[in-house]
Amino acid sequence: MAVDGPSGSGKSSASKGVARALGLRYLDTGAMYSAVAVVPEVRRHLISLQRAIIAAAQPGIVAEGRDIGTVVAPDAQLKVFLTAHSQARAKRRAAEQGAAVDVTEADQDRRDRLDAAQSAKAADAVLLDATDLTLPEVIGAITRLARERAPLARAGGESS
Repeated sequence: MAVDGPSGSGKSSASKGVARALGLRYLDTGAMYSAVAVVPEVRRHLISLQRAIIAAAQPGIVAEGRDIGTVVAPDAQLKVFLTAHSQARAKRRAAEQGAAVDVTEADQDRRDRLDAAQSAKAADAVLLDATDLTLPEVIGAITRLARERAPLARAGGESS
């Protein structure tokens, strides 16, 4: 399963919760990127590693990042593009980090601009707007989608 979306949309928190609910592994590809990932050879190598991790994951994996559904795992059984309005994303992230909302929103907007090339929604991804949803509601929505659409997820855990 692939979960994409902009900075602060809740990809990591939701993906961890979905993986836990379905008894699947979790891969945060964003954690693999540092300043050196802008070097094309490094980026290609990281994508190769991510694909190998995804292919080896049994019974399955929830992978999240900026271009999972479009580049890293275009054949994922389920692709979700998680988004939320900019202000909502900034409020959530600021609360997590104990930072000012306006500073967080400016940083988030900068990251969105820098990552725009890797932030496209896959044509076959399900768009989930989390602006007015709680984290448990987002996890529940993605878990339901997974159970409906992805055979491996139906074989996974039963809690939600």
